[in-house]
Amino acid sequence: MVRILVADGMEQAAIQELKNSGFEVVEQFYEVEELKQKIKEFDVIVVRSATKVREPIIDAALETGRLKLIIRGGVGVDNIDVEYAKSKGITVANTPNASSASVAELTIGHMFCLARYIHIANHTMRQGKWEKKHYEGIELAGKTLGLIGYGRIAKETAKRAKALGMKVVYTNRSGDQNDPEYKYVTMDELLAMSDFISLHIPGSKDKPVIGEAEFTKMKDGVFIVNAARGGVVCEGALIKALDSGKVAAAALDVFVEEPTKNEAIYTHPKISLTPHIGASTLEAQERIGEEIVSIIKKHFNA
Repeated sequence: MVRILVADGMEQAAIQELKNSGFEVVEQFYEVEELKQKIKEFDVIVVRSATKVREPIIDAALETGRLKLIIRGGVGVDNIDVEYAKSKGITVANTPNASSASVAELTIGHMFCLARYIHIANHTMRQGKWEKKHYEGIELAGKTLGLIGYGRIAKETAKRAKALGMKVVYTNRSGDQNDPEYKYVTMDELLAMSDFISLHIPGSKDKPVIGEAEFTKMKDGVFIVNAARGGVVCEGALIKALDSGKVAAAALDVFVEEPTKNEAIYTHPKISLTPHIGASTLEAQERIGEEIVSIIKKHFNA
């Protein structure tokens, strides 16, 4: 019987469907050292963000040769050593379509929070304060949204921003300029012209995409949203830009370390925070589960 380890949770209807199809499913999170032992007993591992499938885990799996498939329930696969796994004959898959709308809606939600001080007003109201005069915000309509990266989530974000009356520009690493709906610009142009900047790119082991040099090229009073990956925006440089007023406010759903221990980040009054919940909607989880089931059934011809 094919054994599946669901390491970071999965929608229950999808788990039941796998069981009904004859698969054995174990739902359990393991720390690294224990996972090195347990991984030898499974044909498939399904992860989200918490479990990292690095070379030592893959090497441990190779001792029995059972592991055939690694699935990330989400868009990116930067918590998996993909090329190494593939070089050992292990298939790696993800669910790129399932959560695009959910992450896009969270991005827009954070933009509203920043523009209208919802994040901080909600906090001060609970302290018994009435600081109405402090919270004169701005409208999103008429403002320019710059999208760094232009994949599925960015495109969903662009649709919603356009419906709100925003002007949308985008840039990407590939230089793809095939969307006539919105304007393609260079990175420097985007930094200079955008009122809001939202990142939609995979994580990188290299330097951050947005650091001190990039902040200097932005408009004064720009707003930053990162619901992509921790580390694509330098947290230290962001704090400096917020404190100087260069950046009016920022929204973060992802962090260099999760849970974040960066007190300067999680206590800053100009940052709207959420704990990596971009894909945390009922609808997205259902779609992720369905896509995972489809991948497993197809792989094992079930």
